[in-house]
Amino acid sequence: MDSDRLVLSFCRLGPAGRSPWAPGTCGTFEALVLAPFLFLPLGLAGRLVLLAVLFAAGSLAATRAEELLERKDPGEVVIDELVGAWIAILPFAFSWTLMLCAFVLFRFFDILKPWPVKASENWLPAGWGVMVDDVVGGVMAMICLCLLKAAGVFSFSWL
Repeated sequence: MDSDRLVLSFCRLGPAGRSPWAPGTCGTFEALVLAPFLFLPLGLAGRLVLLAVLFAAGSLAATRAEELLERKDPGEVVIDELVGAWIAILPFAFSWTLMLCAFVLFRFFDILKPWPVKASENWLPAGWGVMVDDVVGGVMAMICLCLLKAAGVFSFSWL
């Protein structure tokens, strides 16, 4: 496999980004399916390091994907959904309720792009901008999840 195909596969999270139906939603679903195995077993420091590495690698890969696909922020690039969804669940331990709520809240912010999510797309160039709006959306979803926990609506466990 040549390096460009590897970059595209990474950006697409394998098959998720190739979905003809809502690749971003498929990418978010895949991210949350993988989280209990690859993300949630880590402690907070491990999670933060992994997110930083994925943000940097995803930004570089998304920049290359934009060049290869000749489009700005191609829909099939869904590595940003993985980072955003994992940010949303950052301070929590696994529960199915958490996964469902994180999915809904993150997709809400990623699809509707309320301020500052939409504005953040222009904060950084190329693939960095592709990634940063999902980081902001993930932070907003995480804040909502923390507020739901604090209000006693859901009983998510902290990490």
